Amino acid sequence: MAFLSKSWRTLLALLLLFITWETIVRVLEIPQWLLPSPVKIFQEAALHWSDFSVHLMSTLRLSLSGFAIGTAIGLLTAIILFLVPFLKDSLYPLLILSQNIPIIVLAPLLVIWFGFGALPKLIVITLVCFFPVTVASLDGFKQTPAELRHYLSMAGANKNQHFWKLEFPSALPAIFSGLKISATYSVMGAVISEWLGAKAGIGVYMTLASSSFRTDRVFVAIFAIMILSLLFFACIMIIERFVVRWKTKGEDSR
Repeated sequence: MAFLSKSWRTLLALLLLFITWETIVRVLEIPQWLLPSPVKIFQEAALHWSDFSVHLMSTLRLSLSGFAIGTAIGLLTAIILFLVPFLKDSLYPLLILSQNIPIIVLAPLLVIWFGFGALPKLIVITLVCFFPVTVASLDGFKQTPAELRHYLSMAGANKNQHFWKLEFPSALPAIFSGLKISATYSVMGAVISEWLGAKAGIGVYMTLASSSFRTDRVFVAIFAIMILSLLFFACIMIIERFVVRWKTKGEDSR
């Protein structure tokens, strides 16, 4: 796999970054509360892993739930807008406007309307996840080759057959592009939603750490968010390679 064969370069770059970071902190004697060294951050993660893992698993469950709901709504929205053109003309601008509302401003309103339970948190993640899937899917549906449409029409295919046998399969690469974007957004959406008043989660852990000037714990939370996002992205890539075989075969032959 080309992605894995090139990953050593990324690992090498990260290693050099951490070495440089560690050196600067030690040479300049930067206080740990201001900028902790990578060694201090990894030590903190290892020593208090049992406590942090509770917050990590809470964010993981919330991210997966919100991602599943958001992508399902996004894909369903894209299918409806594509199959019913007059709805797309009416609703598509509203979808774009919905992304201009800052989530950090909308979040307190969701708490007022729905309380401190899981519902407002899932709504936040859904809002950040559904839009990339909807836009990418719509673009994929429109990019179906015209000659294939013409061929199916000559074969007597109806509108439903056009969509499920041609347009939807042709849009799979674009759909997976939207899924990969949403997968990375879902973790950050979960963290933001946990600032609303959750009992556990990386967002809660980060808030408590920053209020007590435990900068090393803040960086532990940041690294965890980055790793979760990368894992989600990698999982979508692996699924894509199994589902969109004609695309991945063409890439491997290059």
